[in-house]
Amino acid sequence: MLDEMDERVVLLGHSFGGRVAVHLAAARPDKVAGLVLSGVPLYRVGPRRRSPFAYRAIRAAHRAGMLGEERLERARRRYGSADYRAATGVLRDVLVRVVGEEYEAVLKEIACPVELVWGANDTTAPVAAARRAVDVLERAHLVVLEGVGHLTPTEAPSELRAATMRLRP
Repeated sequence: MLDEMDERVVLLGHSFGGRVAVHLAAARPDKVAGLVLSGVPLYRVGPRRRSPFAYRAIRAAHRAGMLGEERLERARRRYGSADYRAATGVLRDVLVRVVGEEYEAVLKEIACPVELVWGANDTTAPVAAARRAVDVLERAHLVVLEGVGHLTPTEAPSELRAATMRLRP
């Protein structure tokens, strides 16, 4: 679609969509004039949480052929995150693969200005991740919104619009 547009665009990406926008901005600097990111899990912040012992034991028993796929799936639904439980098929496989990704290398490739609009109360993608991204991005500005959580598009849409307008070519 970018190839069909005459002008460069400002991309806005929230959460998983922000991961996509980051890759697109890095890959197509000729078409992306600016990037607005919100609640994007660009970095793992804090200690890595281990799966509960019960889940790890069930997974080991499944690998050893002692438990079937149905029992493993019940454990996944019980112990997995809300996003994991809601996902099925290919989407679940994608979620598992991207959950541990970090974006430092691709962030270094982004040449356009970047506005990061973050909820101060975001527990899915904490502000610490945005601050770390600002240190890596060449041209970045961070706005932290007090009283806002992860759902910035519904909690503070005017702030996202303002950030987008600041980057208009």
